[in-house]
Amino acid sequence: MQLPAWIMICFMLALQGTPARTKVPEPKIPYEPMFYVCHKAQAALSVDGILNEPSWRKARWTERFVDIEGSIRPRPGFSTRVKMVWDDEYFYIAAELEEPHVWATLKERDSIIFNDNDFEVFIDPDGDTHNYFELEINALNTVWDLLLVKPYRDGGPAVHAWDIQGLKTAVAVNGTLNDPTDKDKGWTVEIAIPLAVIREGLPGKKMPEPRDIWRVNFSRVEYRVQVESGSYVKAKDPKNGLPYPEDNWVWSPQGVINIHYPEMWGLVQFTETTVGKKNELFWEDFDEPVKWALRAIYYEEWAYRAAHGSFTPDLGAIGFHADKIVDWDYPPRVQTTESLFEAVYKNGEGKSWHIRQDGLLWKESAEKKE
Repeated sequence: MQLPAWIMICFMLALQGTPARTKVPEPKIPYEPMFYVCHKAQAALSVDGILNEPSWRKARWTERFVDIEGSIRPRPGFSTRVKMVWDDEYFYIAAELEEPHVWATLKERDSIIFNDNDFEVFIDPDGDTHNYFELEINALNTVWDLLLVKPYRDGGPAVHAWDIQGLKTAVAVNGTLNDPTDKDKGWTVEIAIPLAVIREGLPGKKMPEPRDIWRVNFSRVEYRVQVESGSYVKAKDPKNGLPYPEDNWVWSPQGVINIHYPEMWGLVQFTETTVGKKNELFWEDFDEPVKWALRAIYYEEWAYRAAHGSFTPDLGAIGFHADKIVDWDYPPRVQTTESLFEAVYKNGEGKSWHIRQDGLLWKESAEKKE
């Protein structure tokens, strides 16, 4: 069987050694991801940017976006929120962005879209922090889609040649695009991502099932603008003559100015219940405490290596202080070489969770690796 080209690329790049770096900055906020129950659409959606179909009217909005660093920063000046539904072919996303000055400049697909104001989607369907998808779109409906083999902190890289085959996107502007003579209300985005594409990043390539959880986040890049010669331009800091840094607003805060921390993304859980029939509650993943304890070891091992030049199997040396987790062996086991490590939690049922130096997180059972 011939594997898809992007999977072969991922495999070859995954064989690269441990990246040269010092440490992984740890999020400055507690691990408290947002969560959302994604219901089935009543019928296939027409992707036109107008969110007036029954499925969209009945779907719940997410919480309004916050600063990427979370509550340690001021709340965004403009509202952003998202809805999600799905059917047997697509994962649908609708976004509403409040914006008094809707503008965009980039028209060529796979341009670096975050150089404009944009809306961004990130999906890690199996939650292992590797082989995840990114999609960015501006108010001209220009898209940039790419595959991340690993987060940049773990050596990346991004596969820019990868495209979401069958992707549908649309934008509707509530105002006038690129016209500074009036004040706009904002813009809406509608996206349909084929499940066949997302399933490539899932073990077994299966369709979503009830209570399946994906790691998902959404981001909005927002620049200050001013008017020059009748057009919008990025506002410049008079101190250095350069454009002001962009704001980054997200659904689930990261605790660092870096969206590529998939472990901090929100949790989207699927249900077979049709949207509007019954609002189902999010079903807790009871392995989350174990996964987060392993992530703490990952941060702490990299901090130790930055200070001492190697990883260590001594949990005390790295300052690991997680409480004992019910039904899981304690302490977790850590094996290391100078440039590699693997940390493992096991339970009495033959199940184990693992993490290694490049951040990959995976589960194994007595029968197989998952």
